[in-house]
Amino acid sequence: MNGTIVNFRGGKHTQTNNQMVILAEGVSTKDGAAKLVGKSVTWASIGKLKKTITGKITAVHGKNGAVKVLFEKGMPGQSVGQKVQIN
Repeated sequence: MNGTIVNFRGGKHTQTNNQMVILAEGVSTKDGAAKLVGKSVTWASIGKLKKTITGKITAVHGKNGAVKVLFEKGMPGQSVGQKVQIN
C-alpha cells in the first residue's frame, strides 16, 4: 500500500523531526486508519544515494484517515509530499 507524507507532526511552537503525518491511499475514515496502526513504513530518497528510512505507524491523526508515523531518525524537508511504502 502506498501513502503520501503530508507534514511534520508539530504544535504551535515546536516541530518533531522524526514524526510525520501520512495519508494512506484508499483510506478515508478513522476506522480504516486504525487498521494500519502497527504497520511499518519505508521512505526512499530520490537521487544517487537511494537512502531509506523506516518507521512505524503509532496512532490515528484526525478523522479523515491520516496516521502518525514515528521514524527512526529525523526526516529531511524534501520528504514532505513524497510517496512512502506501507507494509
